[in-house]
Amino acid sequence: MKRVTFAVDYRGAEASPTHRAVARTEGVTRAELRAWAPTGGARTLTWYDADRGPVERLLDGVASVTSFRLVPGDGGTYAFAARREREFDPRVLALVAESDVAFVPPVTFHETGTVRVDAVGASGPLGAFHRRLSDAVDARVEAVREFAGRSAPPRPSLTKRRAEALAAAVDVGYYDVPRTGDLAAVAAALDCATSTAGELLRRAEATLVAAYVDAEP
Repeated sequence: MKRVTFAVDYRGAEASPTHRAVARTEGVTRAELRAWAPTGGARTLTWYDADRGPVERLLDGVASVTSFRLVPGDGGTYAFAARREREFDPRVLALVAESDVAFVPPVTFHETGTVRVDAVGASGPLGAFHRRLSDAVDARVEAVREFAGRSAPPRPSLTKRRAEALAAAVDVGYYDVPRTGDLAAVAAALDCATSTAGELLRRAEATLVAAYVDAEP
């Protein structure tokens, strides 16, 4: 059995309304769809990598959302939302319904327009799903590994800029013990303000720490 991470890139109006809202809402860079109603009404449980204020503004701006409740947790905010309709891409949803593989939450929506999801199954069906998915949308395979349950959790997903910030911090010695490089050196490597470098590192660190804690038995 294999576990494969698929990524689909959406641009502009191709993205769902909530995904577009993630891209335009300051302070939000990622939304993870953790659970949704399997039948009947469009109910979703989504985690956002932001505080309550930005998430509330994001959902207020999505016309299909009729009501929501917010709960802080795991370094961000959970939103239980009722919607007038489901926002899944109908092309992808049809392929998912016809596939012979299982899909593992979360479905992750990034501010860059990329959507990521993991699927588990035999190599043949996974390959067939990838071919059909690539024919329908701009899709790619990002990782292939043996399925091993929680003993091999997927790598935490960081935005490109936050990953660059971590790499720069390592290069300048920001994480050395004792520390040999400061935040100003990280900012210089990224060509940004010191405050911006600090914010990028704090959000990247929060994602990594939360993933580590979640992975602990």
